Amino acid sequence: MTERNRREILQAAAGLGLSFLLPALELKAAEQRGAERPKSLLILWMAGGPSQLETWDPHPGSKTGGPVKALPTRIPGAQIADLYPRVAEQIGELNLIRSLISREGDHERGTVFMKTGYRPDPVLTFPAVSAIAAYKLPVPGLEIPAHVSLGDGQLPARGGFLGATHDAFRIYEPGRQITNMKPLVSDDRQQRRLDSLQVVSRAFTQGRRIQSANTLHQLTVERALQMMNSEQLKAFDIGSEPAEVRQAYGDSRFGRGCLVARRLIEAGVRSIEVTLSGWDSHASNYEGHRTQAEILDPAFATLIQELKSRDLLQSTVVLCIGEFGRTPNINPLEGRDHWPKWFSCVVGGGGLTQGRVIGETDPDGAADAKDPIEVQDLYATILKMLGINYAEEFQTSIGRPIAFSKGTPIERLMS
Repeated sequence: MTERNRREILQAAAGLGLSFLLPALELKAAEQRGAERPKSLLILWMAGGPSQLETWDPHPGSKTGGPVKALPTRIPGAQIADLYPRVAEQIGELNLIRSLISREGDHERGTVFMKTGYRPDPVLTFPAVSAIAAYKLPVPGLEIPAHVSLGDGQLPARGGFLGATHDAFRIYEPGRQITNMKPLVSDDRQQRRLDSLQVVSRAFTQGRRIQSANTLHQLTVERALQMMNSEQLKAFDIGSEPAEVRQAYGDSRFGRGCLVARRLIEAGVRSIEVTLSGWDSHASNYEGHRTQAEILDPAFATLIQELKSRDLLQSTVVLCIGEFGRTPNINPLEGRDHWPKWFSCVVGGGGLTQGRVIGETDPDGAADAKDPIEVQDLYATILKMLGINYAEEFQTSIGRPIAFSKGTPIERLMS
């Protein structure tokens, strides 16, 4: 970037009232990640199943539309629900898929399918796509977990047959001090405790080398101690962020989670999941979605804004998705029920194309969606953009070869 271009960008940001982004433009956060620009995966998980009609695929004035209105976006000709004015300004950097299809209409089964690309299997636990990314793309020098789940989701991303070490490290209250990261005793006493633990560990290992290794006890202790003493822990702390930045994300668990996610991406964390619960709108659907939008709109928009201004969006695949959509018909409780037949997501960054809309749905809710997109194809696309061989087969502990994804990448999404 030339000095003239840099100065023009700074002036434009100031003119738009985005002064809180100026420090990021002065020193790009991407530089902290090195010249190779390793990619990360960031999933905004909408737990409960958001309605496509009150988010990314509104049909105002139709028999299915309800009271929501439509709002123009930065994607030419594309509109989203008027509950998302800030996202409408930023969504041009991403893509809309309005024709995702699933066959899982139960919350738990739908969550498993949408996080892994595989329908639940009674004898095998599949890894989340975020766990695959952390497994296949280790981060040298990273002293904090490479796979993190932020928020209060009941079914966080799991490592599945890759092993429990690839489960997401859970933070229920992002942005606040992580518990159990500091010893409750003096340094000397802590060291004496560790020395005593080593004596017990060595005694147990004698004659039980294989059994001891299988417990992962020593590895867990070593990683915990490394993390407790790491400067990288500061990535979880938003106390050093300017007040205007924290305010822009919103004072909510999800807003703080999105801010922590941006900091973790800067630190080099490979996979991050931020959960916003509360989308299960069997009653009072519109009012519930309006409440959710007050949380999602500022956090999502500011996150995209900051990733772009810090030159991190092209190295971060961003996916906003839930386990299914909501019925076109409105029930007697003014709610919408489970609907996996077709629904929406937002995806972009990480080298994907931008400003594309895929799929179209019937305003009357009767016909099938045009240009249907399989979930496994979406995840094959994401894995490929992360530099992972999506068709690679992993030999599970029961001797069963399983491909990371059985889908086919969506060429239209890959620039």
